[in-house]
Amino acid sequence: MEDVRVYMIANIQIHDADRYREYEKGFFPILKKHGGEFITFDDNISHVEGETPLTGRIIMFSFPSSEKADEWYNDPEYQSLSENRRAAVTTTAITKIHGLPPR
Repeated sequence: MEDVRVYMIANIQIHDADRYREYEKGFFPILKKHGGEFITFDDNISHVEGETPLTGRIIMFSFPSSEKADEWYNDPEYQSLSENRRAAVTTTAITKIHGLPPR
C-alpha cells in the first residue's frame, strides 16, 4: 500500500494559557522534525449539525504518512513536551484521518 497523507484533528479546551504556550513553543519544531505541516486552528467553532457540538479549539495539521504521524506522537521529546498540553488543556479528541490514495 502506498503512503497517503494523514490529517490530524485535535479538539481541546484551554484552561491554563501560559502553560499551553510553553507546549506551543516546542510543538512546531517537533512537528517539522517528522515532516508535519500545520494547517490551521479555530477558537470560534460553528456547530452545524449533530447532537454533541464541539467546544474550545480545533487544530489541524498533517503528515506525509501514517508512519510519520505515529513517529511524531511516539517521539520521546514530544511525549515529554505533551505533559504541558495535558496539564493545560482538556483534550476531547486527537484524531488521525487518512487521505485518499493517489488515483
